[in-house]
Amino acid sequence: MLTRPLVFHGHQLDLNFSTSAAGSIRVEVQDEAGAPVAGFALADCPEIFGDTLARVVTWKRGADLSRLAGKPVWLRCDFEDADLYAFRFAKAPTSP
Repeated sequence: MLTRPLVFHGHQLDLNFSTSAAGSIRVEVQDEAGAPVAGFALADCPEIFGDTLARVVTWKRGADLSRLAGKPVWLRCDFEDADLYAFRFAKAPTSP
């Protein structure tokens, strides 16, 4: 799946999804030209699996997308026997 260009505000990407036992989801963030943003390529995203309302997507460098906030990006999602119900960009929870 490839989204239209999005301009978001927030620090992290949350997914509402469900996968089979063998299924997974991975997410890539692309720049305006459609090239993967360094550190947020599909290969940098570990497989996500399970059934949850709000799982934070992480990449090898972590989950912080704040440097991309306010800029147009595309999301490329790779699905293997999975359903994506919703996604949102959210502020990262604060530490107690």
